[in-house]
Amino acid sequence: MNLKRIRKLNNKEAADGPVIYWMSRDQRVNDNWALIYAQEFKRPVIVLFCLVPEFLGATIRQYAFMLKGLQEVEKGLLKNNIPFHLLIGYPEIEIPKFIEKNRAGILVTDFDPLRIKRNWKDKIAKRIKMPFYEVDAHNIVPCWLASDKKEFGAYTLRPKINRLLPEFLEEFPKLSRQKQRPVRINNKWETLISYLKIDFNVKEVDWLKPGEKEAHKTLKNFIDKRLNDYPELRNDPNLSATSDLSSYLHFGQISAQRVGLEIKKSSAAKKAKQVFLEELIVRKELSDNFCFYEPNYDSVSGFPDWAKQTLIAHKKDKRKYLYTKEPLENGQTHDDLWNAAQLEMVKTGKMHNYMRMYWAKKILEWTKSLEQALEMAIYLNDKYELDGRDPNGYTGIAWSIGGVHDRAWQERPVFGKIRYMSYNGCKSKFDVKKYIVVQSEK
Repeated sequence: MNLKRIRKLNNKEAADGPVIYWMSRDQRVNDNWALIYAQEFKRPVIVLFCLVPEFLGATIRQYAFMLKGLQEVEKGLLKNNIPFHLLIGYPEIEIPKFIEKNRAGILVTDFDPLRIKRNWKDKIAKRIKMPFYEVDAHNIVPCWLASDKKEFGAYTLRPKINRLLPEFLEEFPKLSRQKQRPVRINNKWETLISYLKIDFNVKEVDWLKPGEKEAHKTLKNFIDKRLNDYPELRNDPNLSATSDLSSYLHFGQISAQRVGLEIKKSSAAKKAKQVFLEELIVRKELSDNFCFYEPNYDSVSGFPDWAKQTLIAHKKDKRKYLYTKEPLENGQTHDDLWNAAQLEMVKTGKMHNYMRMYWAKKILEWTKSLEQALEMAIYLNDKYELDGRDPNGYTGIAWSIGGVHDRAWQERPVFGKIRYMSYNGCKSKFDVKKYIVVQSEK
């Protein structure tokens, strides 16, 4: 494998003992560079996942989807004689304890740009006595290699990604089967719920099944039935033209690199491939770039200077409508289109990408302050979206509200020079009335 995908998080030397792969962001057996790298050391590999009792506002909707996927991971690993341990607690405490108990010699994990994950890794790196490696198994081009700084936008990252893509968009080697069968581990899947300190009122989704196998079925279905029409139809919320892969990518139940390889191999039209791969690679990896190089990715201070200046200049502008948390969360505003989008998210755990932009911008327009708008958008997104708490989500909200990766537009009240979206603008793009009716019937 290409060793440029890996970086060392401490200066410790390897000791005797097995390799521990701390699986976190990339929750799959196949096409997983972190797991592949763990096997490169030619030692027994143990995989563990550390389940925290609460995580950035996630509810049973997200936890259940993740845990069902992890049960599939356990089965897939056991077929390869690789033991899987599910720890419960906080990684900075549980992982060093596990390492010491199992007399491990090397620790490997997967890359994640989110602040909370990086803080966990920093603490673990200081507490353990063996080398700690991080592998970017999520991006096709490793985040730190694609760029060494926060990019202005897709137009600045795209040439850097495209220059490196031929080197990194390669086929995966097959996972090796370990010789010795592991002792059976009781991961207590049935009793996990009792450890969670989360909201159980947000219902699980039933339209999307979790796990690696289902992710690959969804990819095949998209390629076979919808990819060719993707460029023309993807922005219409009334049409099922998108891939439905976002949640699988978020939980790492499918590799973006595998998706890219299969798209490239398909018989779809060249334009369809290009448009989809732009979203999958450049736009997705731009979000990781933003969260990796901008410590305040979820704060107003992370917005570009021009956006902060124009929003501050208009902070006292009169709002025609002002809403608090409850009517927003319940989809009870004067705007039937916004309400439909909010209710779609509450009921199904997803919102069409075009509507996500409109949805976030209206929150800016209808709340008392910029800070309140950002906080509310993140709260709602992370509570209800199956793929919430993701660099794509934080970056998309920062784009909509704070001009991140965008440019200045015509100045107007409240928004200043932030790009504006309107109800009438949506009417020109798709059948708004149909969308509202469909969402009300769900």
